[in-house]
Amino acid sequence: MRAVRSTINAAGLLKRENPDQDETQIVLKAVMDINLPKFLKNDIPLFKNILSDLFPGVELAKPNLGLLEQSVQNTIKELKLDPVDQFVTKIWQLFDTMNVRHGLMLVGPTGSGKTVSYQVLKDAINKVALDVNIASDVELEENPWRKVQCRILNPKSILNEQIYGQLNQMTKE
Repeated sequence: MRAVRSTINAAGLLKRENPDQDETQIVLKAVMDINLPKFLKNDIPLFKNILSDLFPGVELAKPNLGLLEQSVQNTIKELKLDPVDQFVTKIWQLFDTMNVRHGLMLVGPTGSGKTVSYQVLKDAINKVALDVNIASDVELEENPWRKVQCRILNPKSILNEQIYGQLNQMTKE
């Protein structure tokens, strides 16, 4: 049920951002944004085939990410990395996931780009936030860009209850 709720939340967010867009496209994008980042490479074609059966003839428009898209490209170049399509796609999937979830974990084998992906996205968002804050007289509440801070922790260094929380059982006296 959490996946369904996340999809509905993502669809609502997309609808608020694009009130004139076709709702079928909004739902398709929400389903893809929520689920694609979770799949292994071999499962993605199967998932896309299932979606093409569920949404026949529906094509997704290329999203306009504006300032952030250019900032991501510039950050990749500054770090002397290659803007490989798979890498950039993972950055956008991370961005989409962050917009619909309270927390997330990046998992994968060593050297798969987990650390660099979130660092590129963090740096790109921080650059956009700085540029927008300097260049505009927009009130802080109306500005959608905020500086990102990352706190890295080793999950083995603390208890599971400290990470995820716990229920305190009330005892009857």
